[in-house]
Amino acid sequence: MARLHAKRKGKSGSTRPFLKANPAWVTMEKAEIEEAVLRFHQEGLSAAGIGVRLRDAYGVPNIRLATGKSVVQILASKNVKPAIPEDLASLIKRAASLQVHLGEHAKDLSNKRGLQLIESRIRRLSKYYKEEGVLPADWDYSAKLAELQVK
Repeated sequence: MARLHAKRKGKSGSTRPFLKANPAWVTMEKAEIEEAVLRFHQEGLSAAGIGVRLRDAYGVPNIRLATGKSVVQILASKNVKPAIPEDLASLIKRAASLQVHLGEHAKDLSNKRGLQLIESRIRRLSKYYKEEGVLPADWDYSAKLAELQVK
């Protein structure tokens, strides 16, 4: 896969084994997994954090194979879906921390360029989510409200 803001190729990485069914050694039932997902969300974990916790502590390698739904779909069925999608929220957090850094170090040009690249990713991703109906059509990213939108 190519890099987003560079003209070089990315590093190769490992891939998960292709599975069509839930492994037989998974001990948790579908209802138990859904309850655990809801409990971990109430503790403040993100969707990726919930998947890691279930994988490492409870031995559930793939939530979609075990329940037939992804973590986000389980949360949406319980009506606790976050206002901003997780990937967009993490980008906004990174942009907010870079803005704080640039407030203290105004001549840091490499991080100023990094902030421009992150903000362009935020704009592209928000455009996609607006087209898909995940975000409202009047939602807009602003640097001043970035910290207030994501906590």
